[in-house]
Amino acid sequence: MGALGALVGRRQFLRTGMTGLLVISLPRWAVARPSLDEAIRTFTGGAAVLDGRVRLDLPPLVENGNAVGITVAAESPMTTDDHVRRIAIFNEKNPEANVVVFHLGPRSGRATVSTRIRLATSQVVVAVAEMSDGSFWSSRASAIVTLAACIEDLL
Repeated sequence: MGALGALVGRRQFLRTGMTGLLVISLPRWAVARPSLDEAIRTFTGGAAVLDGRVRLDLPPLVENGNAVGITVAAESPMTTDDHVRRIAIFNEKNPEANVVVFHLGPRSGRATVSTRIRLATSQVVVAVAEMSDGSFWSSRASAIVTLAACIEDLL
């Protein structure tokens, strides 16, 4: 049988194996994006989110939405008994509502994180911190973006 038999075997496999395969590719705009509130509710498991204990530093006027510096700080002594577990950042109008989730612990030292994010257009950004006692605290900030990013996904 040799190489010819192996080739026929592969061809037969592909012919029969591909008949049951159906790939559906929906355009990105056809997939429902969760709202800002839905994304936060998923992160918190439906728990109440309180205002305070979190400071969100976001420039109010952004010249270019491709790289926006953002810092989130949560009030916590960062001890074994009282620390921040996670800090999440959400946005109102980007193609994805969830931006990032940072996992922290008592050995983190400070409950402060910084990163750069893309902003598709002028919108509200929300930071939510989960504390070790299971409570959730948040802060909101608005940014006006003069040159938007991510616009190909919004059209």
